[in-house]
Amino acid sequence: MILDMAPMLRGEIKCLDFDYSLTPEPLDGVTFLSDAHVMGQITNNGYMEMHLVAEVPYRTECARCLAPVEGMYRVELERLVAAPGTLSQEQIDDNVDKYVLIEGTSLDPDGEVRDEMIMDFPTKVLCSEDCPGLCPRCGKPRREGKCNCPEKERDPRWDVLAHYFDGKDS
Repeated sequence: MILDMAPMLRGEIKCLDFDYSLTPEPLDGVTFLSDAHVMGQITNNGYMEMHLVAEVPYRTECARCLAPVEGMYRVELERLVAAPGTLSQEQIDDNVDKYVLIEGTSLDPDGEVRDEMIMDFPTKVLCSEDCPGLCPRCGKPRREGKCNCPEKERDPRWDVLAHYFDGKDS
């Protein structure tokens, strides 16, 4: 969404509220169930600050047991808003995560929101914090109960040394 910053740059307003929908960038293994709802505010108190929140429902798989997981992903973003010509290129390069730049009299926060959503989305999502995962031998979800696989299996490469441990549990 393109925000018209001209009234704020002229000092006519001190606060600009915005609320819109944004199509998120696709992520591998994640399905976004709808567009992201973005709402925020830009204030001018001697310097311009942008505060925004974006929320989008998602569906993915548990990283341990592959069960479907749905949730609401939320991104909070705070940036200083810089008018054209107020920052040197060095300042912009050194503080790329701190500033968002007005181009002409317009500000487009979409790129910042999309970048933050991509960078901040968890790499592993769990169905529950204590998810036991899958049995590595048969693939049965451990939360559904025990499988018939043996608890311990001796590595055949160590069979040559087995007579040293006869009668002892290794």
